[in-house]
Amino acid sequence: MAKINLLPWREERRKQRNQEYYGVMAAVVIAAAALVYVVNEYYLGVLAAQNQRNQFITQEMNVLDAKIDEIRNLRETRQQLIERMELIQALQGNRPIIVRIFDEMARAIPDDLYYTSIDIKNTQINVKGVAKSTNRVSSLIRNYDQSDWFSDPTLIRVQAKSEGVHEFEVTMTRVEPKTDGEER
Repeated sequence: MAKINLLPWREERRKQRNQEYYGVMAAVVIAAAALVYVVNEYYLGVLAAQNQRNQFITQEMNVLDAKIDEIRNLRETRQQLIERMELIQALQGNRPIIVRIFDEMARAIPDDLYYTSIDIKNTQINVKGVAKSTNRVSSLIRNYDQSDWFSDPTLIRVQAKSEGVHEFEVTMTRVEPKTDGEER
């Protein structure tokens, strides 16, 4: 006898194909999700590695900035020390000059004339004093004019205070005298 299958085989086959279809779809979705997860993890790892490198570079930049500040401070300190050394050398070099100026001023002063104040600022010298006569003041100015250490003596004022007492004020410029080898 012949076997006749009266069951709906087409429906079973359709069910089987639908199951295979849904299985393949689930596998594709799972594979796509896995692929997305793997790619995401890869890029997160790359991003974390780059952030770590950026953080390292930032830390090294901070260290270098600190060193740069230290170098800048050292340069400023060095410059201050150099300026101090130059000032000390200038003071050491000018020490005999002030002695020589006072010596020249003592030599230039005529009799019956007295200094009341001497003001020295850089190369400008301002002398105030008292003299018995205006001739003594003019003699003082001539002596300053003949000195190698002073130039341009200028009489600012002469004022008679009483009989035989004249107050005066003279200003002049201090110069370095020429040596014998130099021309005037």
